[in-house]
Order: sequence, then C-alpha cells, then structure tokens
Amino acid sequence: MDIKPEFTDELILEEIGKRLNQTRLAQNLTQAQLAEAAGISKRTLERLEAGATSTQLPTFIRASRALGLLPSFDKAVPQPQASPIELVKLRGKKRKRASQKRTQKRTSKKWTWSE
Repeated sequence: MDIKPEFTDELILEEIGKRLNQTRLAQNLTQAQLAEAAGISKRTLERLEAGATSTQLPTFIRASRALGLLPSFDKAVPQPQASPIELVKLRGKKRKRASQKRTQKRTSKKWTWSE
C-alpha cells in the first residue's frame, strides 16, 4: 500500500510497522534478534511493528539502522536545494529562518510630520 497524504497518522504508523516487520522477516531475523541489534526491548519492537503511537522516533531510527534502512531516509526527507535565484540573493549565505509574507496596507491618509 502506498502512503498517501489523506491517511491518518495511525494508519501511516501501522503501514510503517508492517513494512518494518516485512523487512525484518526478509532478513530472516526474529524480533528478539532485531531488538538486541537495535538496543531496544522486544516489547518496544512489537509495539513499533504494530504501529503503536507510543513509540518514539529514536526507537524507529535504532530499528531502521539495525535493518540497514537509514540510507533510504535521504529519499524520505531529501536535502533541500536552493533555487539559482535564491542562491544569488543569498550570495552564498545559508538561510537561518523563514520569512513571513509581507502584506502592504494601503491607507488613504498621507504621512506628515506631527506638530
């Protein structure tokens, strides 16, 4: 099943858990073996494979590392590439924060010095 934007968080976690389970089985590893290699408890791995919302990202990363899946994270979260125009604007500097869209308020009153 492809993960789609309209899926709920729970459904996505369940699908990721299924994929981890299938990858573990394809590598002929038991849950105990993978849990030991990842440095997590077997029960934590069971929850991760079940798609439980109580698991944490570091747990997922440890299991993924033990399964050799970390290189595929580059596809999931690619390094952002600046456009050529943005590179010219920044003159080699990196962006450090996001900017808000500017809205111009038009007023009919002209500015004058206060007296």
